Amino acid sequence: MEFIDQLRNLREQVLFKADLNIDSAFKNIVISGMGGSGIVGNIFSEIYSRKPVQVVSDYVLPEFADKDTLFIGISYSGNTEETIATLEEAEKRGCQIRLITSGGKLAASGHTFAKVPQNIQPRSAIGYMLKPLLSSFLNLPDEACLGISKLLENIDRDNNEEKNLATEIFKHRSIPVILGYHPFRWIAYRWKTQFNENSKIMAFSNYFPELNHNETMPLKDTYEKDKFMFLVFDGSQNSRISKRMNVTAEITGTKFHVISIKGRNLLEQLFYLIHYGDYVSYHLAGMRGIDPNDVSLIESLKKKI
Repeated sequence: MEFIDQLRNLREQVLFKADLNIDSAFKNIVISGMGGSGIVGNIFSEIYSRKPVQVVSDYVLPEFADKDTLFIGISYSGNTEETIATLEEAEKRGCQIRLITSGGKLAASGHTFAKVPQNIQPRSAIGYMLKPLLSSFLNLPDEACLGISKLLENIDRDNNEEKNLATEIFKHRSIPVILGYHPFRWIAYRWKTQFNENSKIMAFSNYFPELNHNETMPLKDTYEKDKFMFLVFDGSQNSRISKRMNVTAEITGTKFHVISIKGRNLLEQLFYLIHYGDYVSYHLAGMRGIDPNDVSLIESLKKKI
């Protein structure tokens, strides 16, 4: 599938029907995943707070994980070694286990899993992998999914705004710095990783208010500040966050490029920002003559270790 078709497929992914068939009590949730699969758990952890959620992007399961823990392993390929390692430990500790995967060792493990479609890039399957979590824990109605899909379709029809932003980054050879805030801290990180993998450029992310306790200091006089493009999401419902953004720009003399958020509710806004960032990184890849599908260095590293 061409990469542009993978992007456009997101509007179909949010209509994907799958859940994790959770039928027993648990006290906490541990989600294990790496890269494009791991970001799914991080985004979910920021919008779900009814029970404690810890995301693991490593080989090690937290010590508290036990029979009262719901372990959710997410690996698009089903063969991610870090996720498999935590699954094996979860089995030993008697955790309740659910998986999200397209196949591989996870699908063959004998545990209940939500099967997602194959043959696309893991980072482009974010909707497929996030939807089972949303359906299982947030009781997401069909009409809500249709609203999200329609919003994404609008971007598919007209993404000139996203292309213009990519043009600015390309023209000035800028390094994007994406500054988020709750509940979009991990969306800012998603943008960073999409610039890394799709556009093959360095990018960084942080979030308010944490960055006001460290990163504010170099914002005024850092080396080659003109090489960075600072991107912020507009529309925080927290007046203190909005004030922090404005004052930070003022006292450091930093120009923030503001991304206006569209959507009638949190999930629409969340998927809008995901899709927006994906298109920016896609257009930038094209301008650089880069194949956004290419992850050969990552695959080479996996083979060597």
